[in-house]
Amino acid sequence: MHVFMNWPLFSDEYFMNEALKEARKAFEKDEVPVGAVVVAENRILARAHNLSETLNDVTAHAEMMALTAAANALGGKYLPDCTLYVTVEPCVMCAGALFWVQMGRIVYGTPDPKRGYSLFKGEILHPGTQIRSGVLENECAQLMREFFQKKRNG
Repeated sequence: MHVFMNWPLFSDEYFMNEALKEARKAFEKDEVPVGAVVVAENRILARAHNLSETLNDVTAHAEMMALTAAANALGGKYLPDCTLYVTVEPCVMCAGALFWVQMGRIVYGTPDPKRGYSLFKGEILHPGTQIRSGVLENECAQLMREFFQKKRNG
């Protein structure tokens, strides 16, 4: 067994920047620019971005893609020791999936005032899931604003 005592622990901001890299990939593909990474033990297990347009699949949200990849990487469907970093607050569909995988922690950038899970009252997330919001919020929100402004101006 290797012990990497000298390896630095990365911050929430570091991993959110990685999620932002994924969101920019979505932006370039004309997908809603949401990016996600799943992290365990200070290591990225999965990276994903929205692919709903590309795959013609309404369920191909960044979170859903990242959860599937992380579960495959770990060889199991539960992720209680993982953190999901996502640029935008998860929707109800993604929150339901996050409940089922028993995600240990969710860190998101900007709220989604129209579709975010927090609009709905009740226990949508697993009771053991910890939440942190507002990490690199301005950067995450700006990317969304640019995308929808580009769409409006066609």
